[in-house]
Amino acid sequence: MKTVIIGGGVVGLTSAYELAQRGHDVTVIEAGRCGAGASHGNAAKIAIAESTPVPAPGVLLQGIRWMLRPDSPLSIKPSLAPGYLKFLLQMARHCNARDFDAGLDLHLRLGEDANDLFDEYQRQGIDFEMHDRGVLLAFETRERFDEHCASLPVFEAAGHHPQRLHDDEVREAEPALSDRIRHGLFFSADRQIEPDSLTAGLLAKLADLGVVVREDTRVQRFVRSGDVVTAVVTTDAEVIDADAIVIAAGVPSGALAAGLGQKIPIYSGKGYSIDYSPAPIRLRTSLTLEDARVAVTPLDGMLRLAGTMEFGSKDDRVNDIRVGAIRRSAQEAFRDWDDGDGEQTPWAGSRPMTPDGLPVIGRLGSAQNAYINSGHSMLGLTLAPGSARLLAGLMTDGSSTLPDELLARVSPNRF
Repeated sequence: MKTVIIGGGVVGLTSAYELAQRGHDVTVIEAGRCGAGASHGNAAKIAIAESTPVPAPGVLLQGIRWMLRPDSPLSIKPSLAPGYLKFLLQMARHCNARDFDAGLDLHLRLGEDANDLFDEYQRQGIDFEMHDRGVLLAFETRERFDEHCASLPVFEAAGHHPQRLHDDEVREAEPALSDRIRHGLFFSADRQIEPDSLTAGLLAKLADLGVVVREDTRVQRFVRSGDVVTAVVTTDAEVIDADAIVIAAGVPSGALAAGLGQKIPIYSGKGYSIDYSPAPIRLRTSLTLEDARVAVTPLDGMLRLAGTMEFGSKDDRVNDIRVGAIRRSAQEAFRDWDDGDGEQTPWAGSRPMTPDGLPVIGRLGSAQNAYINSGHSMLGLTLAPGSARLLAGLMTDGSSTLPDELLARVSPNRF
């Protein structure tokens, strides 16, 4: 089967790998360079501990309160675009405890095999940098700690039992923390992956499997015969024949699906990251500074800070005020932080958000042989291998790694 995958980020490349393993003749089309978008600048970790969906009780109200703070962790830029307003209203309806817990449960189910699958990738010859340091969720206030603990029953039902730490216990877990960090939750299963090494490893393996990867190539339109897609036409007027297509292009996935007659609300949630090489501080574990919503991930020879959620941005330009807030959160959280001369150029990029906070995986209702794997918000790296395996099963023999009721919750036809 000739399968064309549109999108060369971690979700597209893992989808290509799983399908090629099952005998598909795969071509990947990427508008830029593979892995150069959100896959490059993410928090660099398998974030089981942070699998909560973005729509949470009170999150949009908090965002509205923060609208006048340019350095706030969550920013909502006012927009009169009807589609964007509808997206925010739909998201508001999911900002309740029932939907939040159900979304967390689904994410944990979809990502429960992430560590095993990445281990399997390495055994199969995919070379990339991975660490097993766990993650410490660090809190300044008891209020934020207790708020987060409200979701722990869902984690514990899935087999994840974090250590609860207070005061000196927190600094025993991570001696570099300052006294302003008073509480912590340590999840031992979380891992760290340097994302560019994963992209390079996947591309090398795909080449070995005969997968064709076309970078700097944009899709102009689809050729259809009734409700079957027969080819993809690029902006260079090249026609690429297809027996099946997969849309895995991050934020542009919504526009691509619309080109096939199906509306899927995927909008940008802009995030930022800063790399330091050499690292300004030595850390025992990776962390997330929960009050500032900033991830701190140590990697080989470098350290990455990543954070903020910015709704309504129309480009990936770096906002220096928001970068400064991320930098300041680390300076305040660690005892001997020294920026030195290791800071690299800050990055900003768009993550694909859905109104219910859940990914979109499955066959489109508007075409028999068109599928989508997108909308993973801030969990692309965490959910990529599980999503790819789910999609490959659906496309190859109709099998599913999720029960029918959960499969319906990620279906593109739910909107």
